[in-house]
Amino acid sequence: MKDIFEKIKNNRGPIGEHSKESHGYFTFPKLEGEVSPHMVFRGRKRLNWSLNNYLGLANHPEVRKADADGAAQYGLALPMGARMMSGNSNNHEALEAGLAKLVEKEDAILCNFGYQAMVSCIDCLVDRHDVIVYDAESHACILDGVRLHMGKRYVYKHNDMVDFEKQMERATKLAETTGGAILVITEGVFGMRGDQGKLKEIVALKKKYNFRLLVDDAHGIGIMGPKGGGTGQAQGCQDGIDIYFGTFAKSFALIGGFIASTENVVEFLRYNMRSQIFAKALPMPLVVGAQKRLELMNTHPELREKCWEITRALQSGLIKAGFNIGDTNTMVTPVYMNGSIPEATNLILDLRENFNIFCSMVVYPVVPKGMIILRLIPTAVHTLEDVNYTIECFSKIVDKLKTGKYMAEKIAAFD
Repeated sequence: MKDIFEKIKNNRGPIGEHSKESHGYFTFPKLEGEVSPHMVFRGRKRLNWSLNNYLGLANHPEVRKADADGAAQYGLALPMGARMMSGNSNNHEALEAGLAKLVEKEDAILCNFGYQAMVSCIDCLVDRHDVIVYDAESHACILDGVRLHMGKRYVYKHNDMVDFEKQMERATKLAETTGGAILVITEGVFGMRGDQGKLKEIVALKKKYNFRLLVDDAHGIGIMGPKGGGTGQAQGCQDGIDIYFGTFAKSFALIGGFIASTENVVEFLRYNMRSQIFAKALPMPLVVGAQKRLELMNTHPELREKCWEITRALQSGLIKAGFNIGDTNTMVTPVYMNGSIPEATNLILDLRENFNIFCSMVVYPVVPKGMIILRLIPTAVHTLEDVNYTIECFSKIVDKLKTGKYMAEKIAAFD
């Protein structure tokens, strides 16, 4: 018989195996100071492209005041208990109504954490007779929710509508046999590539297949669409999204999330979604803080416009400089390079220590071996000067990468 602790000791996982060398620098870094494009890392200010603060609300003066006032008035304990038992409030219900209106749905339910909400929502919606069809590059929260499903699931190649129909045909045949239903799951904005899910094409296929559509729009809420109502709004197919999921962790610069749908579906989730009926309600300061953020989204479209201005400048500048940013058509800006993990760590070390730029590095096993992605997240509080400096620095580091300056057998060391 094996011992669990011994198993953990001898197998740290594909990322954890580098923990001793990477912890505190490449993994679990500490960014200090107010959330902004310029934050302190290891004692020095760096230009920061790693926070999903799309609208720049994290340090908006009205937001900071609402957060402080909410904490002073209510404290962090209120409401005590789960919503169903003793934790409901007028503020919670008002926020739900406002969120439902933003995404053009009948009703919404607040959730404590986005990741937890998606896992629990999938588990709640389907039973063992039902079939799930989902995109191959879905976020980990979707994958974990699918793993809980006791019925059959089919995965289709990322944004491949030919393969989607192939899987739908398989799912339809099976559902007819089991007497179940079909739930299709995809994302509005894919957070790694930056491309949009093919929501309009999927919605159009409802004429051919019988299914309901759940969209994880964590990166789309607040920033996509003419009113910030999300990627379905941007593509003109919001009505075809049956269940809409949004998080507060990106554009809202907060914690929590919500699920919006018909009154009937939301009522079902409210009384059956285990992660909410057995968990303490979202604290009141976070609720009133979210209300202020929602108000600003509705009344200050210039915040979205500024984020898109910076996004266009960054992406067009990178392309003009010869960089590969893939097929992104959103704010998420991946820069694709070729190199090993040791080369990637040396590159990041150089970028942070000699150019004072902090951005996220993505390597194997998240992407195939030999690929490096530097992911940049433009926001409404970045400047064109930030953009120009970054492109200039990236041109220098890619030259070093191509000429072998970052070659090494082990990941970079740091003090």
